[in-house]
Amino acid sequence: MAKEKTLDDLFLDTLKDIYYAERKILKALPKMARAASTDELKAAFQQHKEETEGQIERLQQIFEVLGKRAQGKTCPAIDGIIEEGEEIMEEFKGMPALDAGLISSAQAVEHYEITRYGTLKRWAEVLGLAEAVKLLDETLQEESKTDESLTVLADASANEMAKAA
Repeated sequence: MAKEKTLDDLFLDTLKDIYYAERKILKALPKMARAASTDELKAAFQQHKEETEGQIERLQQIFEVLGKRAQGKTCPAIDGIIEEGEEIMEEFKGMPALDAGLISSAQAVEHYEITRYGTLKRWAEVLGLAEAVKLLDETLQEESKTDESLTVLADASANEMAKAA
């Protein structure tokens, strides 16, 4: 009979999922920065790349706290979101709507991350993992700020540029 799985197992599984996702995002961000047509958007993707490196380090600290090896688990959800972003980069290359599309792809990533980190933080609270709660909250705050700044960029110019053509 299979061992009964608990919240501890679910927490670790989800941690592996977001660890994989963050590493995939880290690879995708430079491509998105190169594709962006405005300096503001290029800079936003560059800043998010640096933040993602810190988020990966925090996840590694959580694995350490749990006494587990930092290891990812394939996440089809993030693979699909990144694939959609790549399609937008191809289909809208050199077009006025490219930046609006890149922002929407980046926000799909952010919303996925916000969902995952929010859940992990709640579970860490239930499991009494105070150090993990602190680290997850730090990342959750960053992800929310990034999402807000992407909305500001979209409203400031990208959406209007996309429409103007």
